[in-house]
Amino acid sequence: MHLVRSAQSPRWVVRAEDGDRALPAGFSLGGALSADLGHFRDQLARAAEPVEPVTPAAPVDAATEVWAAGVTYRRSREARVEESTEPDIYQRVYDAERPELFFKSVGWRVRGHGETIGVREDSTWDVPEPELAVVVTASGEIAGYTVCDDVSSRSIEGDNPLYLPQAKMYAGATALGPGIRPAWEVPDPYDLAMTVTITRDGVTAWSDRANTGQLHRRLDELVSCLFAAERYPRGVVLSTGTCMVPGSDFTLLPGDRVEIVIDGVGTLANDVRPAREVVSPA
Repeated sequence: MHLVRSAQSPRWVVRAEDGDRALPAGFSLGGALSADLGHFRDQLARAAEPVEPVTPAAPVDAATEVWAAGVTYRRSREARVEESTEPDIYQRVYDAERPELFFKSVGWRVRGHGETIGVREDSTWDVPEPELAVVVTASGEIAGYTVCDDVSSRSIEGDNPLYLPQAKMYAGATALGPGIRPAWEVPDPYDLAMTVTITRDGVTAWSDRANTGQLHRRLDELVSCLFAAERYPRGVVLSTGTCMVPGSDFTLLPGDRVEIVIDGVGTLANDVRPAREVVSPA
């Protein structure tokens, strides 16, 4: 099953093989994540009323914080070394005790399945970054998983690592969805096949595949570091890094379509537009 937020109304549903069942009015992701994993399970168990299938929106509340980890796969380390004017920092952080963690987006800015993502017009090299994201309770327990596209400007980050916020945080730079797969329904998060396909003018322009077994760091390690000096009373989403990285001969263009599939978690598909044309609700 999946926890899905409706794009048509301020409601959440639990989606299973037998259809969508509505959660009570007033349900929020933050409320469900506000305690421990047991509380999250209890909240999802309240879904009862069958409803017509909803169109999924980004599976977050407006105030949900989305964070991300970087250089967690060997391929990501190699790509950052290739692009950067300061390659040594990426080599060091890959093996360091402390991972790279950074704030990515607040919930109201996050794009959902079927919505547009953006590329900066002042960037010359833009890529999707397909990632497994963990949804974490206030107690620091992993409650579920979703698909993330951590869209990035590699040219801006490559010019100077201090430009990371500009390379990572702008309109349409974060997409999540289509829903949240509960953690208890994913037997092994370190054995999930992942694929990404970028279509341009109806033809595959770039594709790749990987497996979460290639992850250099453990998920609980990343969560522990995120919680080391901060608390998230309404839960938090943490994207865990990518190893599917296009080379320097490829950049995302407006009109492209990005489709990311993580087996057992879901499919996230988004069309690309200039960032200035991506409009999020205020």
